Amino acid sequence: MKRLFNAEFVDVRPVSGVVANLVVYTTFTNPGDVMMALSIPCGGHISMGKKELGGTAGAVHDLVVEYLPLDYKELNIDVDKTKERVKKLIQEGKPPKLAMFGASVFPFPHPVRELADAFHEAGATVAYDAAHVAGLIAGGCFQDPLREGADVVTLSTHKTLFGPQHGAVLSWEKYADRIKRATFPGLVSNHHLHAVAGVAIACAEMLEFGRGYAQQIVKNSKALGQALYERGLDVLAEHKGFSESHVVLIDITKYGDGGTIEKELERANIIINRNLLPWDIKAGRHFMHPGGIRLGTQEVTRLGMKEAEMVEIAEFIKRVVVDKEDVEKVKGDVVEFRKDYRRVLYCFEDVTEAYEYVKIR
Repeated sequence: MKRLFNAEFVDVRPVSGVVANLVVYTTFTNPGDVMMALSIPCGGHISMGKKELGGTAGAVHDLVVEYLPLDYKELNIDVDKTKERVKKLIQEGKPPKLAMFGASVFPFPHPVRELADAFHEAGATVAYDAAHVAGLIAGGCFQDPLREGADVVTLSTHKTLFGPQHGAVLSWEKYADRIKRATFPGLVSNHHLHAVAGVAIACAEMLEFGRGYAQQIVKNSKALGQALYERGLDVLAEHKGFSESHVVLIDITKYGDGGTIEKELERANIIINRNLLPWDIKAGRHFMHPGGIRLGTQEVTRLGMKEAEMVEIAEFIKRVVVDKEDVEKVKGDVVEFRKDYRRVLYCFEDVTEAYEYVKIR
């Protein structure tokens, strides 16, 4: 993993991305400190949430969470407004101690390079939650937060990084002892060695196949976004090519709500998820029936699908969402389509190939 992410220090003992974030909170903050992160409707993860929302940062580590401003059109952190917000917090005597980049809805690289100096000058640690995009970072197709000013990166190992469910923390050697101390004994007593072994194999596969895999994910996201857009769905960020990651985000309110459409598509064997849009709460919508749906291309990419297949998938979605076609008819066609994609790619074919990277001792 150190080699894969070009990291001076890695701790692979956190058992999930949330635990990895708790390691960062424990290492770099004290209860009552101010942390800046994206709100949940703007893409932030529950592990970055406020106490009153049951978020890990607030409820478990008692951090005071202030929100990073989001540019709704660009679907990204607003650099100028963030700098203004940091200045205001300093003036109010509440300087941020931790800035958490990263998100659960993560279509575009975050402005780490543009904001790292401002946070460091304010006395804050710069963290980056790479849970969703770790495989794209490893494949050299998203951004490189450690080189852009991040002090520490957290991740889970089972999203675009296609390993077993687990977590990790990447950082610099100067923080190694503090991170190790926070991890054990503070947050893990058993770090699930069976999963660690699987993570090692996944990292070896990423070293071998990661660049091609990550490149195809991004190509597929752009192709899927374009195909859905051409079929009448309101895919966000059309002016930016829809996505630079695995995520495609759609405002579905023209055809219903995200919760209802999620269930309809699932009946047709098309698995997506409902998703809050940044403006949903102000519009009076609820997370069970939000205005958006979120699609990810990493799994279909691993099955060998490319741009042409994204057009077919978009057509299936259109038939259910736009045309209101009989779901059972669409399901039958989806099943037939899926029969041609049963082999997982971007991985070792032989059980011993990984040992070129992972030596038997």
